[in-house]
Amino acid sequence: MEAGTRNVTMIDLFVDLDSAKSRLGAAMRAVGIILLFNLSLALAAQVRIPLLFTPVPITGQTFIVLLTGALLGPRLAAAAMVAYLLEGAAGLPVFQGGNSGIAYMFGPTGGYLIGFIASASIVGWFARRGFDRRFVTAAAAMAAAEIALYSCGLAWLSLFAPADKLLQMGLLPFIPGDIVKIAAAAAVLPTGWALLGKFGRK
Repeated sequence: MEAGTRNVTMIDLFVDLDSAKSRLGAAMRAVGIILLFNLSLALAAQVRIPLLFTPVPITGQTFIVLLTGALLGPRLAAAAMVAYLLEGAAGLPVFQGGNSGIAYMFGPTGGYLIGFIASASIVGWFARRGFDRRFVTAAAAMAAAEIALYSCGLAWLSLFAPADKLLQMGLLPFIPGDIVKIAAAAAVLPTGWALLGKFGRK
């Protein structure tokens, strides 16, 4: 990657947390960004397609998780995911289907929620190194993030599902949709950088 593409994500071009006049100002900016992305994730969680043979539904969350990592970088994206889980644990209806609470988080889909943190962090790490500037490298970074997400999800789901049904219940039905989500997100990012470059913000 070119030197100029390293250590910068899109959020850095619009919000410079390091230039805030005080730590309080930087913290308030960070909280505002986190809440914005959390709202997007909560809304995407309500876009769901239940499947009769598994407790894991198809949702729009993965797309938002991937974009959050790419746009915010690893630390801020991870903070956004942790805050999202804390909101759900506190009783806010931010999970799929308006669910919330500790009991839900310890249910069959709990591993995927934890996987959001790993997934967003991985995409953010790659984005800091310029992988989001090209479709192929962005897609590769997101595929790695998806592997981490499903590793967490399947490991926890295995406590609830028989071993011979685990992949059918927790992975295989979601692959086509996730390929579409990865392709869409990987296409959006280079396009965004190209547009920013035309406006002199790259």
